[in-house]
Amino acid sequence: MPVPSLLAFFAHPDDESLTAGGTLARHAAAGARTAVVTATWAADTGRAEELAEALHILGAGKPRLLGYADSRVPRSAPGRPRLCDAPLDEAVGALVARIREFRPEIVVTHDAYGGLTGHEDHVHTHRVTLLAVHAAGLERLYPDTGEPWQPSALYLSTHPHSAVRAWGGHLAPTGRTMRTVPDDRVTTTVDVTPWLDRKIAAVLAHRTEVERGAAPGLIAALPGPERERLLGTEWYIRHDLVTTARAGTELLP
Repeated sequence: MPVPSLLAFFAHPDDESLTAGGTLARHAAAGARTAVVTATWAADTGRAEELAEALHILGAGKPRLLGYADSRVPRSAPGRPRLCDAPLDEAVGALVARIREFRPEIVVTHDAYGGLTGHEDHVHTHRVTLLAVHAAGLERLYPDTGEPWQPSALYLSTHPHSAVRAWGGHLAPTGRTMRTVPDDRVTTTVDVTPWLDRKIAAVLAHRTEVERGAAPGLIAALPGPERERLLGTEWYIRHDLVTTARAGTELLP
């Protein structure tokens, strides 16, 4: 059975590698069409170049950038609005165009919390995705963005409460609140340890974030066993988008 095509939509360069890098690598290696749309940063920036390297490692094609500004880094897209300030209809339409162009069976994005840290761009990316995955299948919405296409499933990347045991010691010193969901809310658990080398290489390709001590920098400083403990599993909450899902539209376990 063919492996379902997968389109991921994340807020910033590096989110794709940290959040779903193993899943992307696993699907690409199995022959699936995979791609990543990134909400923020302009194409002529160093972060975009690092993103291109990371996606090459993961087998996820070339960057697809919406080009909004990171809400905390205005220079990320000079002259463009911050993602959270952009007209919602505009952002949804831009993602609908990417969905209709790529025609994925599965879409992956942040959960409603925006992941462990709850970054406002992550939360807004989640909202945009929820609207876009439904609008993409309706012919009278955004008619200038291509032929309608309805993905079968939406997977929200998340962390269960039990993951606090792994991540707590690393995020607690930063004073950040960890946003996790009850374990029984998780519908899909993916063991990505066979693809961990690719995932970590993709994370470390985001050198700007490594150097400034963001999450990729935290990963770079850890020994191998600790990296596996933090990054070897990816969790998702699945939402079916059609009444009868097409056969074979699950993430690879």
